[in-house]
Amino acid sequence: MKKNWIKIAAAGALAAGMVFAQTTPANSQAKTQPPAQTHSRFARRGMMMRHRMMQQLNLTEAQQHQAKTIFQQARQSVQPEVQQLKENRAAMRTAVKTDDAAKIQQLSARAGRLRGEIMAARASARAKFYQTLTPAQRAKADQMAARVHSWRHATGA
Repeated sequence: MKKNWIKIAAAGALAAGMVFAQTTPANSQAKTQPPAQTHSRFARRGMMMRHRMMQQLNLTEAQQHQAKTIFQQARQSVQPEVQQLKENRAAMRTAVKTDDAAKIQQLSARAGRLRGEIMAARASARAKFYQTLTPAQRAKADQMAARVHSWRHATGA
């Protein structure tokens, strides 16, 4: 029942967003500008959650700047691995279509290593960010993490 209400609320929010959405002007300047970067729904959800967390932790301007720098550096440092992972997925699709079991095994192992490197870099960035927090902010962050952890285990997410 709760999931249905969430779906209904999400549909309502989406409909309201569509009503208030504005189209871009069709002039020549708009055509020369690069298109806005699109993100997957998982990336958007992550960005919204980080934004909410930053607000609830009541970060100072300096902390916000440090956090932005830390996470941008982490994103840039994993770009080669992200690109390799994309190439790996394309190769995996080819291996699946040709039923090449050895290649599938090799690509799976490589994907695991790449994901591990990306995960380690992101965890390192979170650790650096955590060190910038005051003791009160750390306590608040720990409470928030505990809530997320309990929610995930309760819902099976």
